[in-house]
Amino acid sequence: MRALTLVADRDLVVADLPPPPPPAAGEVQVRIAAVALNHIDVWGYRGMAFVKRKLPIVVGAEASGTIEAVGDGVTRFKPGQKVVMYGALTCGHCKACQEGRDNLCENVGGLIGFHVDGFARELMNIAERLVIPVPDNVDLRDAACAPIAFSTVQHMLFDNAKLQPGETVLVHAGGSGIGTVAIMMAKAIGCTVITTVGDDSKIEGVKKLGADHVINYRKDRFEHETRKITKKKGVDVVFEHVGADTFNGSLLSLKRGGRLVTCGSTSGPTTTINLMQLFQQQYKIFGSFGATMTNIAESLDKMAAGMLPVIDTEVPLDDVGAALKRMESRQVFGKIIVRF
Repeated sequence: MRALTLVADRDLVVADLPPPPPPAAGEVQVRIAAVALNHIDVWGYRGMAFVKRKLPIVVGAEASGTIEAVGDGVTRFKPGQKVVMYGALTCGHCKACQEGRDNLCENVGGLIGFHVDGFARELMNIAERLVIPVPDNVDLRDAACAPIAFSTVQHMLFDNAKLQPGETVLVHAGGSGIGTVAIMMAKAIGCTVITTVGDDSKIEGVKKLGADHVINYRKDRFEHETRKITKKKGVDVVFEHVGADTFNGSLLSLKRGGRLVTCGSTSGPTTTINLMQLFQQQYKIFGSFGATMTNIAESLDKMAAGMLPVIDTEVPLDDVGAALKRMESRQVFGKIIVRF
């Protein structure tokens, strides 16, 4: 069985591993069809000092596939059915899990593809409760973007920031995987979308997705441009995932009482904020990590209705190293898909 394995920092190999045994009771066996890359894959590829894991480790945090076999007691799935998988080993028993707040599991056993062996392998066994069916009219390539890219945005914009129709939202890095999704989801409910890009070559692409205003942050201060666009009023919501480089400018871009939701820190995890500004302007700041299984199902429903992910490139398993380096360069527009 082929499996994309990290053997050392920045050293990925396609290893030949033994196939998994038949699925146990309550498990399904999935044949992986496509893996979608994310910045968490880049972090794992680089090597992160704070991560407790043992190498070698199979990578891949987001994927789709088909049911190969089912274990005893499995009733929700049958062989050949299209599925995606939840990316964290939740316990299923704690209060958060019982309430459907999967990403707040009190006993999570790790993130798949980051702390424990991931999805970038031909076959894998996983608990039935961590598997979500894919609608018949959704291609597996697109479905691979639901467990992280689409569901993260769904959770950020609607569960946390409570984005409403007609509001104005600033989406950072509009050409990124989650940035492209955020533009589409916000426009779908009639919001005005301001977005940032780091290269003029991405301007036309984000406009096609629905962005009303585009700011090249390498040429202009995005917070100044945002204030101009909104006639000094500011935006209702900032969709933040860049981190230290943009965080304070994002706060300055908000209207009084505005909401900032953040899920990432690709430019650095540490910043300082002006506390007087925070309470005087009555900002609301939401940290958002991952998503729930309900968010994944909601994302798949949006795909079934025609909202499809933007695909930058598709690469074979052997070319993942080059694809991760492309992500590091920030030249990606949309998602990179690895095909098996």
